[in-house]
Amino acid sequence: MLMTLFLIAVVVFVVAYKTYGAYQKKIYELDDTRETPAQCMFDGMDYCPAHPAVLLGHHFSSIAGAGPIVGPIAASAMFGWLPAYIWVLVGSVFFGGVHDMGAVVASIRHRGLSIGEVVSQWIGKKGKRLFLCFTWLALTLVIAVFLELAAQTFAADPAVAFSGILYIFLAMIFGVAIYRYGVSLKVASVIMVPIILGAVFFGSYNPWVQSAFKMGIDTWRWILVVYIFAASVLPVWLLLQPRDYLASYLLYFSLFIGAVGMLFGSQFDVKLPAFTGFTNAGGEFLWPLLFVTVACGAISGFHALVGSGTTAKQLRKESDAVLIGYGSMLTEGLVAVIAIGTIMIAGGMLKGGPTVVYGAGLGKFSALIGIDPRVGTSLGLLALNSFILTSLDTATRLARYQLQEFFDMKLDRYTATAIGVAVAMGLIFWKTGNKPVWLLIWPVFGASNQLVAALSLMTVGVWVMKGLKKSANFVMIPMVFMLVTTVAALFLLIKANLTNPIICGISVLLLVLAVLLVKETWSVLSKKDQTPTTPA
Repeated sequence: MLMTLFLIAVVVFVVAYKTYGAYQKKIYELDDTRETPAQCMFDGMDYCPAHPAVLLGHHFSSIAGAGPIVGPIAASAMFGWLPAYIWVLVGSVFFGGVHDMGAVVASIRHRGLSIGEVVSQWIGKKGKRLFLCFTWLALTLVIAVFLELAAQTFAADPAVAFSGILYIFLAMIFGVAIYRYGVSLKVASVIMVPIILGAVFFGSYNPWVQSAFKMGIDTWRWILVVYIFAASVLPVWLLLQPRDYLASYLLYFSLFIGAVGMLFGSQFDVKLPAFTGFTNAGGEFLWPLLFVTVACGAISGFHALVGSGTTAKQLRKESDAVLIGYGSMLTEGLVAVIAIGTIMIAGGMLKGGPTVVYGAGLGKFSALIGIDPRVGTSLGLLALNSFILTSLDTATRLARYQLQEFFDMKLDRYTATAIGVAVAMGLIFWKTGNKPVWLLIWPVFGASNQLVAALSLMTVGVWVMKGLKKSANFVMIPMVFMLVTTVAALFLLIKANLTNPIICGISVLLLVLAVLLVKETWSVLSKKDQTPTTPA
């Protein structure tokens, strides 16, 4: 069963990349003779042309986060593995991939600025303000949650902490070697990648590592605060880009182990039912809950912020948008399929949640190629931590971009970063009762993230229709579905939490911002012609 599901997914994604990716390339008229912002606006800080392999590593590891693992596992536990599997395939091809590639292309055609700037030029400055408020709030929540999750994984496994800290320093050496001393990318990769992978094996058994890196969660929180601040303000080639590139090899390696497990794990019994019903144990319906729970495994608004934030500023040529934008989402869909495979053999949610399910599954899969399950589990957790950490550092830089654009670039990068990090730390340390605020508002994240995706699709669609003068059905049909689904999810969330003023208040705020932005968009689409305030 695992082999069949995996092979179907691979075939679907490969065919989609070759056909639907080419279709979108034609729609956008990608032209490698046209200079990208990374070339014509090069500044050595944010705008910096990157080798496709390096940028793919940065983009893929940044967009993945914990979403394609946690979401599909949670959804499978609620409704069975089949609905989650189908949505991952359909969503990745026709929703998430379209969304991600559209965001990258729209950004490079608008000076490498965020989707908020595309909103400004084609929908209006009021729309831009609304969108940036929406996305900045979502990003500060991402920073808070991912910082907490990263600190938890570091505190739980010293081997993971050792490896994670090691490749932060190696990344800076890597960046200097490549960009300042002209060392070949292949040579640097051959040296650095084995060191990072070997660190997991070394850390799993070395007593010094187990002792020296066993620190409390508060200590790791503040160490990570220093790291994400540096990752936001330092030149992108020095820390963020090379760290994410090196981290991507951990993700590729875990993807390899997952593929081996799915293809050759016939001895693993599938214990999870394919379908358990249209309602879960709590009486919640499959729609819209399944779609906002799977989240990043099929489509995620966070991807548009990454694509139009850091990625578009590093794209070396336009045609790379197919690989980076569309290809990365399809690869993430494959990660989600493997995550579904781990809960299929687990039979349900294990104590400790989706991360434990995934780690245990990767441990079993790794045994098939002779790796000690203990080390395999550490590799799985390190890969998961890499997903989280790369999303964390990228989210911090993105929040800085969003805030600077909101204030028309009059805010310096240090102040903009400090504000975002301070708000995120406030969400972690501010408690209501015995629970931190971030934990109370986390249920809003799934719906708000998908709502960002719907609004990003809407923005790309307006640009395609008004700017490129072409049909945008391939963008607008997914947009309508995601908009209706996420608005319904927010209404249900409000209904279920009427006694919780924090969740209700934030949900209502997000709904109001979304409605106002849709209203602005409708007024633009109702006009016969629209000229951007700045040439695209």
